[in-house]
Amino acid sequence: MFVRSLAIALSLVVVGAGIASAQSKKPAAQAATQQAAPASSAPTRIQQFQAWGAYSYKSGASTVCYVLSVPTEKKPAGIDHGENFFIVSQRPGQNISYEPQAMMGYTVKDGSKIEVVIDNKSFVMFTKDKAGWVENAAQEPALVAAMKGGHSMTVNATSRKGTATSYSYSLSGISASLKQIEACK
Repeated sequence: MFVRSLAIALSLVVVGAGIASAQSKKPAAQAATQQAAPASSAPTRIQQFQAWGAYSYKSGASTVCYVLSVPTEKKPAGIDHGENFFIVSQRPGQNISYEPQAMMGYTVKDGSKIEVVIDNKSFVMFTKDKAGWVENAAQEPALVAAMKGGHSMTVNATSRKGTATSYSYSLSGISASLKQIEACK
């Protein structure tokens, strides 16, 4: 089950990287999204740190590293939430450092936002299909810092059907897992 979840997460990271780059105001990132997606290798788990795992995979000539966790609680109960993840990726070949991303197991409502709450501090993510990225890229370091120093994290989203959902994540192990991918090359 975890291997299947990991494979799903990897495919979403690869697709999500292109979507996030397309949303970027950087011309180089926009040009990169117009090219065909490079071949990717299967992810390798570097190490597990409590609730967070550190992973890497090859994407063309570059290495992509990321940390990933799954929710400890999903609300509302009794509905199919699909596979949900929270990822922080490091893509040195694309000059991307510690990019947070929420990956939902369903398509989110068009035009909706995903809210990430860490110890009562909120961050807003824009959405595309099944994923969300920090709306203001300048807030990415603040979100990652809040994760490192935080006690609890909740991700709130609305499905395409209009269902309000909420996911609780443990932040145990986030600092160690991010430290593990610090030297990603």
